[in-house]
Amino acid sequence: MKNIVELLAKFNIKPNSLEHFDLAITHPSCNSQNNTKHHDYERLEFVGDSVIGFVVADLIFKHHPSMSQGVMTKLRSTLVCSKGLASFARDISLHEYIKTGPSINEKQILNSDKILEDVFEALTGAIYLTCGIEVAFEYIRAQFESKIIDYNLDDLVDPKTKLQEEIQAEYRDAVQYVLIDEEGPAHDRTFFVQVKYNGIVLGSGSGKSKKQAEEEAARDALNKRSI
Repeated sequence: MKNIVELLAKFNIKPNSLEHFDLAITHPSCNSQNNTKHHDYERLEFVGDSVIGFVVADLIFKHHPSMSQGVMTKLRSTLVCSKGLASFARDISLHEYIKTGPSINEKQILNSDKILEDVFEALTGAIYLTCGIEVAFEYIRAQFESKIIDYNLDDLVDPKTKLQEEIQAEYRDAVQYVLIDEEGPAHDRTFFVQVKYNGIVLGSGSGKSKKQAEEEAARDALNKRSI
């Protein structure tokens, strides 16, 4: 496991205290191992979630002065959803800094959108509480700004809605989403879904929630239809 100071240095962040940062990278599984209570990232996650939402909203508003409220909301939701934040976490190799109990290994962390999302939010919360809003703003801007500027309008459309619209443009019946499997412990389940039309499998997807798995199945179906 790498030292979190190394990661902070990449963003030119030099905190006077590492107390919040130690919590930000500590998974709840460490509590049972260390006989502690709430010595983990969950409270910081709450703070970081709000800070990220605020900064992303500010950047969207400034970079797209003619964008409607509805599209701004969709763009923010796309960027700060679980899958989006987990993607940012992977971009900075955040999984290499997370402390866990023996029940969870680094590969499981890397494959878990939920854990990566939570730690990314917690780390942002630690930066805000320790270094202030200006440093937190720059940290978030460095990762989100290019995606905000170069957004693709098609990516803002819910894939389930888009698939349904395409199907109903040709046929009358609705598609069906079928849960075909579940894996993992109760706190970190992975769901596997197929989307079907008249018994024909159009696409498959997986995710940490049934909704996410359905969206991935719809996205898979749309990709196959475009091909």
